[in-house]
Amino acid sequence: MTEESNPVPDITQEAVEALLQRAIRNTLILGLIPAAVVLFASAWRDAAMLATGTFISAASIFEWLRLTRVIYAKLNNQKTPRSAPAVVVFFVLRLTVYAGVIYGSLKCFQGSVIALLCGLGLAALAVGWEAVRLLRD
Repeated sequence: MTEESNPVPDITQEAVEALLQRAIRNTLILGLIPAAVVLFASAWRDAAMLATGTFISAASIFEWLRLTRVIYAKLNNQKTPRSAPAVVVFFVLRLTVYAGVIYGSLKCFQGSVIALLCGLGLAALAVGWEAVRLLRD
């Protein structure tokens, strides 16, 4: 039998952190520039919905960044940071808080749900793009 090569290269913690930081930046750029365009071209309500989705996406990636640090510490048998329980609690709490923010923005802004979904989808788009770039290099 032949030895198969690992299709996923060894990815360092620093590379993952850089990937997530670039994804946060890209998410904010890809969300706030179109929100400004929508603000002037359409209605402020739709721009607010897009900006809300963008901020939730960027904050979600930031929480994943914090969670990856804890996971890498566990995987590398390093001392777990003292903030590890707080990271996990805030990760779960974030889901509840952002659900409330989404509900509140739908009720208060009464803008386009599509704009909100576009903002929320930016996290997946930015992280996916950066992951492809990392694996390609």
